[in-house]
Amino acid sequence: MTVRKTLGLPSMKWIAIAGLAGLLAGAAAIYVKESGSGNAVADAGACKDAAAKAAALTPFSKGQVAAMRTVDEHRTLPALAFKGPAGEARTMADFSGKTVLLNLWATWCVPCREEMPALNALEKDMGGERFEVVAVNIDTGDDEKPKAFLSETGVDALAYYRDASMGVFNTLKKEGLAFGLPVTLLMDEKGCLVSAMNGPAAWDSEDAKALIGAALATPPEG
Repeated sequence: MTVRKTLGLPSMKWIAIAGLAGLLAGAAAIYVKESGSGNAVADAGACKDAAAKAAALTPFSKGQVAAMRTVDEHRTLPALAFKGPAGEARTMADFSGKTVLLNLWATWCVPCREEMPALNALEKDMGGERFEVVAVNIDTGDDEKPKAFLSETGVDALAYYRDASMGVFNTLKKEGLAFGLPVTLLMDEKGCLVSAMNGPAAWDSEDAKALIGAALATPPEG
């Protein structure tokens, strides 16, 4: 039986360094005024609840998740497309009704490898009908390497999402949200972007659980 290795001091060092980079990159993302989506105006009304939720979550962006910051434009991201566990086409619309923590990762990204067991633990603790960690692998080539990595590290609670074309990363880069890997977005139950961060985090920490718990506890405005 594979035992999940908890994040130790080396992992915390990676998180501290990458978290600082994510904080700086995330701050830049907040002030990106020209979105590549072209639908920001249309989403302004549909995503008004996301703006209110982001404001309510601001006090919870601290400690291990301090780099998670609100975005300048709370909008849907319909161009995000990837494959599901059975190789089926998936988009964020398929997760309607769920709060989603969308994470992009690759086996060649050391900080990504560090945080995957923590994302797995978060899904085990808080995943369900109302919340899911959607971790999308963007390795090019076949499934052998990412599946082997998940098996070796005991990541067994996360559904296998994949985009070998890296199109989902390029879309987020165009949107001014991705500056490297890992990148993580918090999306509300309507598929609206609430907040984002670049760099890894200890997603199995109390800070992370408090952030997600607050996201689930914050009701939409009427």
